[in-house]
Parts: sequence; structure tokens; C-alpha cells
Amino acid sequence: MSDHPSDNTAQAVNLDKLAQRLDDAVLALEESRPFARVGKLPRVFDLARRILMQPEGCAVIEEQAGRLEKAGVFEGTDWAEPAILLPSLTTQSLQSPSADTVIVEALSELRLLAVARGAYIHPSVSAEQAHHYLTQVLAINLGLLFGMTGEAEREQGRLALVSQHVVEHVARHIGYEHVIDSLVEEIWRILQQRPIQVGDVRKMITQIAICRAEPGADLGSAGRGADRLISSLYGPTRGSSEDPGTVIYQQRLDSMDGQALQSEATGFARSMHDTGLVSPYHATFVRHILQEQDNLLSEALGLSSTGRDCLLCYRELVHALVTEGIFPETAQGLYGMALMLERGILYQPPVAPALWRQVRLNLCHQARERLQLANGYQPQAGAWLIQGVLSMLGQPLGVGQGNNPTCQSARALSMWAYNDPDYLLQMVAWAARDNEIIMHFEGQPVSSAHSLGGVASEVTFDLDPVSLVVVPHLDRIYAEMGRMCIGREGDPHRWVNPEFHGWSAGRGFAINVDVATGNLHDLEGFIRHFYASYHPYYNGNQPLIHPQPAGIAVTDRAARFIGWHAITILRVALDPEGEMRAYFYNPNNDSGQSWGDDVQVSTEGCGERFGEASLPFEQFASRLYIFHFDPLERGELADVGTDELQRVTARVYRSWGQNRVPAGELQARPPESEG
Repeated sequence: MSDHPSDNTAQAVNLDKLAQRLDDAVLALEESRPFARVGKLPRVFDLARRILMQPEGCAVIEEQAGRLEKAGVFEGTDWAEPAILLPSLTTQSLQSPSADTVIVEALSELRLLAVARGAYIHPSVSAEQAHHYLTQVLAINLGLLFGMTGEAEREQGRLALVSQHVVEHVARHIGYEHVIDSLVEEIWRILQQRPIQVGDVRKMITQIAICRAEPGADLGSAGRGADRLISSLYGPTRGSSEDPGTVIYQQRLDSMDGQALQSEATGFARSMHDTGLVSPYHATFVRHILQEQDNLLSEALGLSSTGRDCLLCYRELVHALVTEGIFPETAQGLYGMALMLERGILYQPPVAPALWRQVRLNLCHQARERLQLANGYQPQAGAWLIQGVLSMLGQPLGVGQGNNPTCQSARALSMWAYNDPDYLLQMVAWAARDNEIIMHFEGQPVSSAHSLGGVASEVTFDLDPVSLVVVPHLDRIYAEMGRMCIGREGDPHRWVNPEFHGWSAGRGFAINVDVATGNLHDLEGFIRHFYASYHPYYNGNQPLIHPQPAGIAVTDRAARFIGWHAITILRVALDPEGEMRAYFYNPNNDSGQSWGDDVQVSTEGCGERFGEASLPFEQFASRLYIFHFDPLERGELADVGTDELQRVTARVYRSWGQNRVPAGELQARPPESEG
């Protein structure tokens, strides 16, 4: 852009004219009948493209973002539901040779920026979610942000300016000068929760590494904390420090003496447990030492005495799992294996035989196809499933539901991996081998092969390998159990949750919402009952024995109701500061959320174990709407202090319960399923 004043004035005038013409085009779109809208869109897209070519054009479009969406520019496209968009797909859209695809993607990003900045209140995406999404978009498109154009941009010609302007505009308002630092902080925050699915994190780290290695990119002091992240994937040890590639690294291993191998093993273990990420070089190393130096295996996995004893007892099984399931592509399974050995669950009599079955399992066509579509053809699908099994058994709180309304299924997998690992392995065997799971609802068999359909119309591929294979079956069974409750009074979760999750789920059921009206019902009694069941000061100091399913009313940063969501209550205990907290598992991929009204979910620093989220007990009670309990245990209501009770109820009324006070008018009815 020229610095000459007359040039700047001319561009501003031109932009004003284009903005006015866009305003007229959007008005025509708004006033047209639904069947005629498609004929009005080309003019809107053409004007948006010309505006976005201008350096200041993004601000013009951002101001119109809400109006454009309501006028129908996303109608009938993949962008119509922003809550299910995947950041990883934005690169393909922004680099598309199709002008319409680039423009719709650009409009979508600017819409979410308006949401993130509070200028546009969206019905399905909170400001926090929009900000989180855009942060990931920036991470994956750092090349565009720093002007590192390639063949795709050259093919686009001047259209590439639109993509660059949009990414730069988003970065300016998300935090351009600190974008790398923000991304590094975001990556560490996610890794602290130890998710099983780390594909997006790996992509972010790779993009940061590429940017830092680019000679023309001046990042200043940004990203200093990225070194540990980059090295964890591309050079965690002396032998792999300059990222030589696995072929050359294998050659180096062949010539290493015992001391050098010992040093490599220690380096890999330290890096893995530090970040929760496993380098492909780690898998190469473990496969190398397996036959002749397997005494180094416990060092390479970073095992304590508990894990070492378990490894020695089940040496052949561990060897088989590594041989069949651990390759550079599936290296992440090593972290799961280490944590599984540390848990000592192989000592449970059914687990080792079930893992032997897993090693030799013949996969059905459907399971094999889903694994291959999600992960590729190398190594073979069975290896990906073994990696997934190891990860889930080692990280039961790392299961995520992806972009699916299947929190019930993700919660069930987590509970079984945590509490009943051989049952989980049975589910995997049925789904992967037989393409059918049969569960029972009050004595009646429920088959995943014969159900009418699940909560999710289609289960996406952004899942760990076990979820990828098992969740479609569980989702159909869960929905079928719900259908079997039609006609019963009250919430179907009363009957479905214990049958679906297993015997350890309490048969007692409490809910503070009247299903027929959506209004709050006996809120004070519900809170007193929850305190009596779960709070150590009111339940005789009885720790929670089995994780229990529960339902929360999720709210956004402004404390507005978003929806019902399934979680697991894991334990209630004093945190390091002496405050009573509820620790829970949230399948929603990222537990570090703000629920408004000063309710900030913590994932570290308050006594959380990896994968746990936590809130002070009062705050947690204010978002709870369903819990289970043992009806045979003491059931008298807790004598909670008046002040404490009022604080909890006030939080309910200030947030999701605001419009649920019983009154004359009809209130919104809660959905039949949690998601």
C-alpha cells in the first residue's frame, strides 16, 4: 500500500463505495424469498471479495458478520454450524482455487472474530469457543500469517490476498505480536490435561517449528518456550537432536554402545513424561532394543518400581504389544503403555488375556475402513487400534468426544477404562471383530446392529482409535435405550445411565429440572441431597468409591445457558489451599473453560491429576442438574448452612436457571439427550 495521501484517500473512498454496494446487496438478500436467495449470493460474494482485497476491508466485513449470517450466506453449506467446524480444514479452504470457497471461509473467520470480541452474540458458539477456535486457526495457518507463501497461494493469484488479509486481521485482534507465545501457552495448557488425541497439538508444534526455521521469518523473542515442545517431537535425545529422520537414526542406533543407548532411553522417558508427547524416534528406539537390550525398556518408558515389576511379570505380552502396535506413526501408544504399567491393571486376572486377544484380533471390514480413513494405511489398522487401547488404558481421563454430540459414549469409555478395563476390552473386541455390540436394558438385549440410529447422525473421524471403532455402536445403543423409556414419566437418564454405564453407577437419581416444563424443581432439596451424598463434611467423610455419571448445565463466559452435558464425578477432596473441590472428568476435549459468574474450571494448580477438571464444591453444585447415588445408603438431607445454600442457589438463578423459575408462561424444555 502506498504512503501517498492521495492514494490512501482514493482507497478509502473506493472501500466506502464497495461497502455501500455490499449493504444494498445484503438488503436485497434479506428481502428475497428463501427460494430466490441463491440468485442473490453471487453479487454478495463478489463484493465481499473486492472488499477483502483491500487492506482495511476485513474490518468492514467483520462489522457486517452477524447480518451476513442472518441473511443466509452460510445456509446449506458446511459453515452453517460454526460449532462443528474443524480448524484443521481451514488451510484447505483458504488456499482453494475456488473464489467462493475462500470467501465463505473468510466470512466465517470474521464472523467468529466478531463473536470472540463480543460484537456478535451467536446462538451456538460462545466468545470463548470462538477465541479458542481462531487461536488454532492461526496455529495451523502460521505460514499465511508470516507471509510464507507456497504453490497453493501462487495458484490462487490475487485471491491469496484475501486469505492473507483475513489471517492477519484475526491475528491483530487475537494478539498478533504475541501469537506464537499465545500458541505455546495454549499448547502447554492442552497438554497439561494429557489428552489421548494430540494430532492438532502436533500440527501446531510443527507449524511453529517451520516458522522458526524459516530464514525470512523474524519472530523476535516470541516462542522461546517452544523449544521443549519442538524437541519433544523432533529431537528429544542427543542421537536425534537435529531431526535426522528415522532411517538415519536407526543406523546410529546400530553403532551405539551400551552407555549411549542408556542415555537415549533416559532422554526419551524424560521428554515423554514432561510433555505427554512421544517422538517417532522413541518408537524406533524401543523396537531396536526389544530383542537384545530389553533391560532398557523400563528406562525408555520411565517406569517406577511398580511399573517395572508389572513389566517383568508380563514381559512377553509387552513385547507382543510393541511388536504389533508400536511404530513411528503410532509412537503415542508408548505413553499409554507406560501409564498402563504404572496403574498395575495387568494384575487384574482378565486384563492380560484380553490384551493377548487384542494383539491377535481379526478386524471386520467396517472397523478396518474407519481406522484407515482416519489414520492412513501405514501401519496396518490393527496397530492403530492397539495404540488406541494402550492410550485409553493408560489415560482413561484423556478420552475426548471430538466434534460429536456423544458425550455419553465418551464418558462410558472413560469410566470403563478407569474402573473396569476388561469390560472396555470386551467392547473393543465386539465392535472391532463383530461389528456389533449387544448390551442389556432391564434384561432386554439391545443390539447396535439393529437400532434405529444414534444421537449423532454421523460420528466424525476426529477421535482416538478406540472411540473411532466403538462410539458409533455405543451411540446407537444409548439412543435405543432412550427410545425404550418413551412413555415413562421423568428424565430417561434415570433408567438409561445405570444400564448403559454399568453396575457401579448408582441406581438412585436426582434431578432439579422438571422435564415437562424445563423449570427448576426443588432446587434446595436437590442441593442438600447432593451435599449429603458427596461432600465429605456431610456424608461421614466417605470418599467416592466408584466414579459416578452426572449431568451439568453448561454456561458460556457470560453465564448464559448453552446446553446439557454428561460428565463423571471422580472425587471430592480438599485442594492444596484447604478449599473443598469437586474433581470431575469432562469429555468435551478441553476442560479449561469459563462458565461465567466467576466460575472458571481449573485443570491444573488446584490438586488436579492429569485429565481432571475441578471447581470449588459450591460452584460445581451451581452447575449440576443430575447426579446418581446409592439409594440404600443414608439419604437424609444435609444440614447445609443458610449462607452457603443461598450462594449456590444465587449462582443458579444468575446463570442457567435465570428463565427457569416456575411461572405462568411455558418454559423451554430440556433436550432428551446430553451432548
